[in-house]
Amino acid sequence: MLIVPEALIASLVSPEDAFAAVEATFAAMARGDAYNFPVVREALGEGRQYGFKSGLDRAGKQLGVKAGGYFPGNAEKGMINHQSSVFLFDPDTGRPVAMVGGNLLTALRTAAASAVSIDRLARGDAKVLGIVGAGHQAGFQLRAAARARRFERVIGWNLHPEMLPRLGAVAADLGLPFESVELPRMREADVIVTITSSPAASLMAEHVSPGTHLACMGTDTKGKQEVEPALLAKASVFTDEVAQSVTIGEAQHAVAAGALSEADIVAVGQVLIGAHPGRRSAEEITVFDGTGVGLQDLAVAAVAVARARERGMGMEVGV
Repeated sequence: MLIVPEALIASLVSPEDAFAAVEATFAAMARGDAYNFPVVREALGEGRQYGFKSGLDRAGKQLGVKAGGYFPGNAEKGMINHQSSVFLFDPDTGRPVAMVGGNLLTALRTAAASAVSIDRLARGDAKVLGIVGAGHQAGFQLRAAARARRFERVIGWNLHPEMLPRLGAVAADLGLPFESVELPRMREADVIVTITSSPAASLMAEHVSPGTHLACMGTDTKGKQEVEPALLAKASVFTDEVAQSVTIGEAQHAVAAGALSEADIVAVGQVLIGAHPGRRSAEEITVFDGTGVGLQDLAVAAVAVARARERGMGMEVGV
């Protein structure tokens, strides 16, 4: 079994690698070649969450699980709040193949999923990017979005505005003007990415203009919520996996309120394989409910393992 520690990931997997891996995963899911197993998630108290996401990709010959969660006290200890590891197995024998550090991979695959949705669902003339949230993953989201569209400026909001200068620094690095705004000014955005761990909606329907594409990337657990159900009710809703969307994703609240049905939600992979047209008009509001599926983690981890083997990196151990 090859161990690929967290410290090596940045040199092995690029954002472009993550985009290609996640896009291929969504397409494989849509074709029926890959599927996710039920998510196991436990609350540990004091805001801590721990769980397992797993799946099988027959086309990519990937079987595995990501173990990890959210530990909000980590920042005070000099660590990021999201901690995880990915374990890959031989799908034919069950033999352990690799253990891979999952922290950077999680940020890369989450940003890649958002970028895939922007690439396929946002208007081609999108010029203003809005970011709701300024935590660890927000910068990854900004960089990935900027590769999907030629934005001219970025606006941002965060519950704790003192965190926004970090996001502004990423925008500056990309050569994009950045402005901190109040939520009503998100109406100026053509694309909005929400990336928070909020337990209550902050972005309302009145904050979003016709023709906007939203990538809602923070809700991946029962009880989390970033946008109000009325927003999803008037939008065309896409997701990584419908089963997760209605149970642990952003759509859970709209479905519970009767504002949206499971049948209304489309897997984005259907757009990728040409089975759904995606955006139908310039005035349509589109929403991508990014719940984060285990197959994404396996795909990017497999890239890391393949590169590590090619370059003689990592540590082989007997099992």
